[in-house]
Amino acid sequence: MLSFVLLLLLISGAQASYYGVVFSYSIGDLQPDGYPESNNFKVSFSSCAEFNSWLCDGECSEFPVYPVDERRSDWCQTAYIETFSTSFLTASDSPFHATNWTENRNGIELSAATRLIEIRNRSDINKPNSSPQTTIIPLLRVPSNCQRNINLLVSDPDGDDIRCRYAAGSECNICTPPSVLSVSSSCSLSFSPTNSSNEGPYAVQMVMEDFTGQNITLTNSSGVQEVKTTSDSISRIPVQFVFRVDPAAPSCTEGEYLPRFLSPTPEHGAQILTNVNQAVEIIVRAEATQAE
Repeated sequence: MLSFVLLLLLISGAQASYYGVVFSYSIGDLQPDGYPESNNFKVSFSSCAEFNSWLCDGECSEFPVYPVDERRSDWCQTAYIETFSTSFLTASDSPFHATNWTENRNGIELSAATRLIEIRNRSDINKPNSSPQTTIIPLLRVPSNCQRNINLLVSDPDGDDIRCRYAAGSECNICTPPSVLSVSSSCSLSFSPTNSSNEGPYAVQMVMEDFTGQNITLTNSSGVQEVKTTSDSISRIPVQFVFRVDPAAPSCTEGEYLPRFLSPTPEHGAQILTNVNQAVEIIVRAEATQAE
């Protein structure tokens, strides 16, 4: 973990086109050498080469990284995964600074985020906490004249309640939220039609937290305890991306200029079960009869 944070800090002053990050962590069942922990960083830049240069000076063959997706004219999202065993149960509130945001309308220059990693033992599940799990593409696009609602896909390994909000205070360098986008506690993004003067890209800096439905006790490796109530978040992860308002579309009817999903595309939020190391095929079909 420390080496990754140091890399982030070293390049914080370099010129880059940062498109955001999604972080999550998960804790497995107790093993002889401790609890298996996996930390997952999905980091996005304008290109995959830029990510490689940022993380490992262009040579990432020895690093646990893999490409997630890429749109060559806009962005590349790459995952960096750390796995290890931990036996020291504690909580760490660790800020990190990445690099320069891509150009945006709300004036965010240097990126920053915080991660509250809570791995003290929970009294309700008798193991450390795992964070909420989510993902998002680095660039969301909407026409300036079309109402759009986007419900983020979220889950929690411990069955906790997940809530979203905009970052504030030390959770960001400059925290100005995009004026054209609202976020609800249920992790729904809402965009209302706006005029052409508001078109362009916006940096979105969100925070996702998990809450329990009952009071619980957290115990660290020294036996020191802390009570968390239903109004106290347990962990906190950053969700950052770019939201771009495009010029108005001739029509907001899905299937004409805006894509419409067709069968056999899975429903939003559908759960697909598979075995470990088994390939999964998901067929997605869409149409926009008046556009490509």
